[in-house]
Amino acid sequence: LPQPLTRSSITDISEIKEGTIMKGTVRNITDFGAFIDIGLHHDGLLHVSQMGEHRVNHPSDVLAVGDILKVKIIQVDEKRNRISLSLKGVKQ
Repeated sequence: LPQPLTRSSITDISEIKEGTIMKGTVRNITDFGAFIDIGLHHDGLLHVSQMGEHRVNHPSDVLAVGDILKVKIIQVDEKRNRISLSLKGVKQ
């Protein structure tokens, strides 16, 4: 697998803002989505419903472990350390 992408300017979940476009690496694929390493301690979740403008049956149909993507931050939950991501409206 490629090395994780690291960002020197953003080091904590509190520093990310909704709407930010970031580059990340697909680390794991599940039935409900994919976990993307965006260079922080916690990976972001790209839910299957956020993978494209059209319906995606399974995340492995459009992604593979190790893929590098541009993703948009759509929600940050600092209390639960969760980051929600989307591919909608992001040009690769």
